[in-house]
Amino acid sequence: MSSAANAPSETPEYAQIDDQASNQNKKSTNGMKNTSHNAAASSSASATANSKNSHFSNITFEELRQLNDKFIKERNWDQFHSPRNVLLAMVGEVGELAEIFQWKGEVSEGLPELSPEEREHVGQEVSDILIYLIDFASRCKIDLPAAAMKKMEANARKYPADKVYGKANKYTDYQ
Repeated sequence: MSSAANAPSETPEYAQIDDQASNQNKKSTNGMKNTSHNAAASSSASATANSKNSHFSNITFEELRQLNDKFIKERNWDQFHSPRNVLLAMVGEVGELAEIFQWKGEVSEGLPELSPEEREHVGQEVSDILIYLIDFASRCKIDLPAAAMKKMEANARKYPADKVYGKANKYTDYQ
């Protein structure tokens, strides 16, 4: 294991936020704090919001992957991040996200039924899941955006809008 003396001493890129980015972060996350290891994603991502109508920033999956790789390497954790371990960690985070919603009944878009602390917790868990998903895809050599686009195209063929509009049946019902 590496000692603290071997650790880089400079402030990591994902921890450097200027006042303007910090103010944008407060606006775009409704006051959510950057905690846990997802600070890399949330601080940088919140700093460059697309527009008033977008829920997402301009940061790319590749930028998140690079920031996370740096985070992992700075801590000598790469040795623990096999695809299997990353997958299991991601599943654990999905469980933590589900736990927030357990016994809540239906929850509306925007999560108005949740407390500010619960909404912050949702953001933290979703960030953990995204970070692990990107790490998993990278370790499996899967181009995640390209795979997602290919899957969306396949779904459009399986669920043609003119046949499925307003219906929630399985795709086999439309063949």
